[in-house]
Amino acid sequence: MVLKVTVMGAGAVGCYFGGMLARAGHEVTLVGRPQHVEVIRRDGLRMETRTFDERVRVQAVTDAAQAPSADLVLFCVKSMDTEPAGRALKPLLRPDTLVLCLQNGVDNADRLRAVLPGQEVAAAVVYVATEMTGPGHLRHHGRGELVIEPATRSQEMQRAFTGAGVPTEISDNVRGALWLKLVLNSAYNAISAIAQQPYGETVRGEGIWDVMRDVVDECLAVAGAEGVQVPGDPHAAARKLVESMPAQYSSTAQDLARGKPTEIDFLNGYVVRRGQALGIPTPANRVLWALVKLLEAKRS
Repeated sequence: MVLKVTVMGAGAVGCYFGGMLARAGHEVTLVGRPQHVEVIRRDGLRMETRTFDERVRVQAVTDAAQAPSADLVLFCVKSMDTEPAGRALKPLLRPDTLVLCLQNGVDNADRLRAVLPGQEVAAAVVYVATEMTGPGHLRHHGRGELVIEPATRSQEMQRAFTGAGVPTEISDNVRGALWLKLVLNSAYNAISAIAQQPYGETVRGEGIWDVMRDVVDECLAVAGAEGVQVPGDPHAAARKLVESMPAQYSSTAQDLARGKPTEIDFLNGYVVRRGQALGIPTPANRVLWALVKLLEAKRS
């Protein structure tokens, strides 16, 4: 079955997964910034990945109101834009449209459900290293799998993604998987952003593994107090992550380098806020959050 897919927020993550679906024959419309849309309309989306370098033909628009109705929406906007972007989606949603939330942070799907009452929204955990290196040009550094929560059409979407070369798992513990991703983001993103270095270089810094261990411990303490079961061994996962994407700059580092707002309030900042509410100290997360906020203010 050919799916009609709209990507809301066609940055690096949205272009990767939308591009993979388009390459497999699905009808994909990207909603993105004008500089990307102009190039993609003219030349196609350039996907420079670990296994191929191609120009993939997709539709591209600058406004969700210009997109056709969809079977699937890949919701990929920054966490701070969740509510306004969700409201902008309403005209293209059908009762059977699945909105798949491919965002950082742990509470975006709940926030999206609040502005789209009655619409099926499923959270997803994204593991991919990508960046936009220029207008309409995606570069893929590694990985590219999804973990999605059960929904009415989740098995259909799993088949579509798997058929497009995207390993996809349906999990009953997506909340735990989202927290594991938050733990990893909290350990790596701010440090990469402050140093403006890729993961492989940051972890060679003196004392960095100790800082990352403290960040992970604090995150796990907060998660435990929230009643969240974080799967696996997060400390081992943090050490292994750098092996799969040593050249990757965190999304926070990329945002700072481009003078854009970061999602730090929804990463280390979220851990700090929940820690305060639950009476759990989070000094390592607080320092990283505060330093990124300082750099954000300096570059804005």
